[in-house]
Amino acid sequence: MDLLQRLAVALAIGLLIGLERGWQTRGIEEGHRVAGLRTFGLIALFGGLAALLAERLGGIVLALGLASVAGLLLIPHAQLSASGQDRGATTAVAALLTFALGAGAALGHLAVCVSAAVVTALILDLKPQLHAWVASLSRDELLGTLKLLLVSVVLLPVLPDRGYGPWQVLNPRHIWLLVVLIAAIGFAGYFTIKTAGPRLGAVFTGLLGGLISSTAVALNFSRLGRSNEGVHAQLAAGILVAAATMFPRILGLVTVINPKLLPLLAPSFAAMTLAAAAATLWLWRRSRLCDQGQPTLRLPNPFELLPALKFTAMLVAIFIASKAASEWFGDSGAYAMSVISGVADVDAISLSLAGMALSNLTLETAALGIVIACITNTVSKGVMVWFIGGRGMGRPVALALAFTIMAGLVALLLTHVLLGTGR
Repeated sequence: MDLLQRLAVALAIGLLIGLERGWQTRGIEEGHRVAGLRTFGLIALFGGLAALLAERLGGIVLALGLASVAGLLLIPHAQLSASGQDRGATTAVAALLTFALGAGAALGHLAVCVSAAVVTALILDLKPQLHAWVASLSRDELLGTLKLLLVSVVLLPVLPDRGYGPWQVLNPRHIWLLVVLIAAIGFAGYFTIKTAGPRLGAVFTGLLGGLISSTAVALNFSRLGRSNEGVHAQLAAGILVAAATMFPRILGLVTVINPKLLPLLAPSFAAMTLAAAAATLWLWRRSRLCDQGQPTLRLPNPFELLPALKFTAMLVAIFIASKAASEWFGDSGAYAMSVISGVADVDAISLSLAGMALSNLTLETAALGIVIACITNTVSKGVMVWFIGGRGMGRPVALALAFTIMAGLVALLLTHVLLGTGR
């Protein structure tokens, strides 16, 4: 029974891919189609039977089966080419893949083969969209994509994953991962804004980028705003979305490490999130006025490594300074650590303080240190946008972030008073 089920899945795989191929060639006269629903179903079933026989008679059976399918496909393909009706090799390649998937299903790899069949059918059906997307790519965009893959897929895995230098704080893989993340956020923002437009693209990028690094979003959007004055409001809204996303992200991370910090941090973090969200909504509505008659958006190279390297170098210097403050001053340097680390990164210092509060640091000190780090980082983003993006972009961002900080400080003060009164 299990054997029949596996063969049935193999047949279903072939019918699925054949359905897509048959639909694509439905307008071609009968007898002029290379393969359709029935042919693909039989190819997958043939692959399944060949795989089962190969278990008994050796792998040569499977190899001969694949060769026979390839040979049968070459005949009609050659005939069509000779008559000037060459339709490409996609159907032939899909048939060979169907044979392999049918064989894999018969051998018991059902989940993998079924998933691969669905993806295959989807790729085949998306031909117009994929061709249009490739045609729309510029050389810089293609080269940028390949460069990003080079630094992330090729270089990152081979770097050593261990600490070097003072206090073992220099980890090559972690440092390069920061470079990749910063560059990737800029890369994603480029294509999102190009596809969805500045108004929606900036907000969407800010929302997703804020889950990784709101500071990196501010850096990339500031650089983009420097050469696109007409979309300052849209980019500013994206920066504020990222800033608003940072607070619940940090609160969630800290709560996982030390749940006792939640009642101390939740009021101020909720206030800052709501304030940043309100400022975002204001700027986003204001950006409607900029949609009409705005200049053509000038997008930079989608992948620029040098700005990411510079920013990462600053991050590393801050990490070293923060670690030095921790080593030299111990727990008494918690606030200094928060200020230094918060300039460029909040996650590391927040997790560190949450962990220290489990042993020899008071909850109040840890909570205040985390809030200080978040406020410092918020100020840092405002300064960055002002100096990199220019005054026109920096002024609304600075005002919105100042409003966010004030909301957090008021909530922090009220929390301190109420908790102190409760005691």
